[in-house]
Amino acid sequence: MITPTQFISIRLSFTRLLLLAGLSAASQILSIKAYAEKPVTLNLKADGYSGIWYMNQRSNDEYVYKYSGGLGTYCAKHKPFAIYSKQADKTFFCYGGTTKGGKPQLLHMVSFFDHKTKSVPRPTILLNKQTDDAHDNPVISIDDKGFIWIFSTSHGTSRPSYIHRSKEPYKIDEFELVPATYMDDGKQTPITNFSYMQAWHHPGKGFLCFFTRYNNPAARTIGVMSSKDGVTWSSWQRLAAIETGHYQVSGLGRERAGSAFNYHPKGKGLNWRTNLYYVETPDFGSTWQTVDGKALSLPLRQADNPALVHDYAAEGLNVYMKDIRFDEQDRPVILYITSKGYESGPKNDPRTWTTARWDGSEWVIRPVTISDNNYDTGSLWLVAKDDWRIIGPTQTGPQPYNPGGEVAMWVSHDQGGTWEKTHQLTNNSPMNHTYVRQPLDAHADFFALWADGHGRKPSESRLYFSDRDGKVYQLPEAMESEYAKPVLYKEAE
Repeated sequence: MITPTQFISIRLSFTRLLLLAGLSAASQILSIKAYAEKPVTLNLKADGYSGIWYMNQRSNDEYVYKYSGGLGTYCAKHKPFAIYSKQADKTFFCYGGTTKGGKPQLLHMVSFFDHKTKSVPRPTILLNKQTDDAHDNPVISIDDKGFIWIFSTSHGTSRPSYIHRSKEPYKIDEFELVPATYMDDGKQTPITNFSYMQAWHHPGKGFLCFFTRYNNPAARTIGVMSSKDGVTWSSWQRLAAIETGHYQVSGLGRERAGSAFNYHPKGKGLNWRTNLYYVETPDFGSTWQTVDGKALSLPLRQADNPALVHDYAAEGLNVYMKDIRFDEQDRPVILYITSKGYESGPKNDPRTWTTARWDGSEWVIRPVTISDNNYDTGSLWLVAKDDWRIIGPTQTGPQPYNPGGEVAMWVSHDQGGTWEKTHQLTNNSPMNHTYVRQPLDAHADFFALWADGHGRKPSESRLYFSDRDGKVYQLPEAMESEYAKPVLYKEAE
């Protein structure tokens, strides 16, 4: 029972939250009782689309930070941010939004693009993550029945993580907190924390999620778990715990799921990450093997192991994971960037975008292009055998050597052997465009999603998407009605 004093306190706290979120007066008419019972789940409507600005590690040089900018679709180790549903004919997506006024806080936002009407609704504010750290950005999934799932990540163990599910199929207006548990030491234990979540749903099988655990036993240990219903989960299988840990990108093929990752050598600090590894499972996580089918005993603990794709440590190069896809033969293709070090600036050039493709007998490693920051991030589309695409901020932007830049489309007709820049999607931008993400089962009309932001100082951040031909649209910053059509930002060049 809530006392009158508690009710007033809750109401005042809730009003402050609404004001911070910049919500309309109509949106502020909400059940205080519902808020008191479930403070994590807000289910409010915003009046437009804006992303979180975030920075990490001051660098005390002209670049100001190790990385920074409009990071609403950050980071590469969070997947997916968007999914096309043929049944609903909508692309559902999530992103990291922000409060307005005062110290910004990260809001988990959910919306969709309606392919019939070419419009978007007011986005749903699912929750306030009580931080400005974009490492806590959400990811999205859709189950066999059309329910929308949002996995709310955490950067390390200092904040809780959450799993939500929509109350109705293909609807984003109302979500409920899922009391998820996993098997730990023979008993079901509440899931309260996970980092760098990558959530994949396989029709008829359920969820397979790749994630990171901090300090168990390495600083960043990568793992995987599965669930038929999203509520009761398996035990957490550690994939690798080499020296001080890993970053991974994962993907789901037709008959396999795979993870590509680097590692942090002991004693060099977490800014150093090198080598390229790949492991896969043909049976939804029951067993694990190398790309050529050799059984693996997990977790991997030695830097020199059968999953090694390429020894970049021997070349003195850092490796930054970006994406992984499976080709028409269900073979993995990995996208990553190599560089000489973690600091921004020309001293660590070149930042080389690279693909590693398994051709059935060996890894074929080829360069794509170069850009000017380790955290320049795009995605890989395998449209057809002779139509591979990368869309990303490969071109120098208004804040050179900071993350992001101008977005371009690169195409390969020979499975990554050679690449050609076919379209310039943005140019003469006031701020760098960052973290271009591919929707799962991407529709031609909503082919890529990203944000912009200033590379060297806090700024506003806007959300964009492009179609397959390279036309760019901006999601509306302010909305006066329940639905609005995105505005054409730029024709592709």
